[in-house]
Amino acid sequence: MLIAADLVWTGDRFERGLGVETAGGHLRALRPLAPGEIPDRHAALIGPALSDLQVNGSGGVMLNSDPTPEAIAHIVATQRARGTGWVMPTLITCEPERMRRAGKAAASAWGLPGFLGLHLEGPHLNPDRRGTHSAGPMGPLSETTRAVVRDLRAQGIPVMVTLAPEIAGPEAVRELAAMGAVVSGGHSAATAEQTRAALDAGMSCFTHLYNAMPPMTSRGPGILGAAINSDAHAGIIADGHHVSWEMVALALRARPLPDRMFLVSDAMATIGGPDQFELYGEIIRLRDGALVNAAGALAGAHVDLVTSLRNMVTHVGVPLSEAYAMAALVPRDVMGLPRPGLREGQPLAEVLALDAALERLPLE
Repeated sequence: MLIAADLVWTGDRFERGLGVETAGGHLRALRPLAPGEIPDRHAALIGPALSDLQVNGSGGVMLNSDPTPEAIAHIVATQRARGTGWVMPTLITCEPERMRRAGKAAASAWGLPGFLGLHLEGPHLNPDRRGTHSAGPMGPLSETTRAVVRDLRAQGIPVMVTLAPEIAGPEAVRELAAMGAVVSGGHSAATAEQTRAALDAGMSCFTHLYNAMPPMTSRGPGILGAAINSDAHAGIIADGHHVSWEMVALALRARPLPDRMFLVSDAMATIGGPDQFELYGEIIRLRDGALVNAAGALAGAHVDLVTSLRNMVTHVGVPLSEAYAMAALVPRDVMGLPRPGLREGQPLAEVLALDAALERLPLE
């Protein structure tokens, strides 16, 4: 099959006038179209599949409920079938033993195609900004977190740690960053001064901007204002429930440097699975496109990155090339990984084609 595209990300730039040939589940060739050549299909964009740094669960499985290599493989496979080729499964706040099990599972699963590393979202968060997380295990940096991060980094496995700067403190940030973990601020009520101290200590990212953060005011910028004004990367959930489109656009325009915003799904087990699941002994249900707990509060997201990318173009007005970068390229920058490209022989699970409506286009 020959598919022509308006835009093709080749690995270091977007190009026009190219097409891809696919056969047997692989990309057979990437080449210019010959004069008069008629492709089998036409795409708005072709490039490497997307990269998601925050996936709590998929396909009916939550990493918190099943911290095993098999669960990681299932979450990754479910996402790869939906256009996200590389996934960082995320363990949210839990007790030490479960964190140790997740660390061992990540080590066992390392090398699995599409498995990008482990995101530890907690437990070093502010209980007042916990969202759907359990407050019970929350506290300062623990020996368990140190050991899990140290062991994974010793094996070359990427790790992201979300923490609240005012709970963990600059020394904890400095310690984790020295191990090679990407430290991200989130679930926090830190002041701007506390946030800047954490940035100076090595924090380089912010977790789901706006969410689980106090609103900024004219005299109280807080962590949100400090994040937007910083040079650090920041993830954002573009599902239309967590952040209004106007506020997404505002953050994008306000950042001082380009390529500092990236998309995360914050996906839960309902992606590719049933419309409810259990977390901390409570049933989380899908209602009108949003996941809510018994109190009606948001509890993760029911969205994938392809949908998030489309939302950025259709609701926020971001150019397709920029929205694609937010979902496929900038996440790799966050983790210090090479940006992906297209190559002959590449599995089609690692290639994404979008049609004119920015829906996934079959590659075979």
